[in-house]
Amino acid sequence: MKTIHDWFLEYGESHQNKTNKIIHWICIPLIFWSIIALFSLIPHEDYFKFDFLHWGTVVVLIGLLFYLRLSFKIFLGMFLFSFSVLLEIYFCTQFFGKDVLMYFSIFVFIIAWILQFIGHKIEGKKPSFIKDIQFLLIGPAWLLAYIYRKIGIKY
Repeated sequence: MKTIHDWFLEYGESHQNKTNKIIHWICIPLIFWSIIALFSLIPHEDYFKFDFLHWGTVVVLIGLLFYLRLSFKIFLGMFLFSFSVLLEIYFCTQFFGKDVLMYFSIFVFIIAWILQFIGHKIEGKKPSFIKDIQFLLIGPAWLLAYIYRKIGIKY
């Protein structure tokens, strides 16, 4: 089983270019948000009794199990980030409605992925998830690990 350090080292190999890194800092959180928002829009009233609980919450919980298996501190950071995303989606749904959230999420998802692929074109290396789909979960944690290193938290 790969350690969190193994994942980050391998992920970092295709994320060396400064422009690609900047694009990832912007687009990874946007893609994460848009995916959870889109999952939140799948009809769920028969399964969940609270507006805050939906299929996006289920996806977050599955992702958090992945992080917990790798590092408790990364899990905690991703829990806080995921909770803030879920809270933002809840308020967006309440204030703007599900239709606006759906169209905006689709727009953000498409634009962010286009930018990600442009970043990798600039980098000259394929995205890591082409090799292993689990790298889609490593991207957000890789950004969090950078923040941890800057503030002196060992993960």
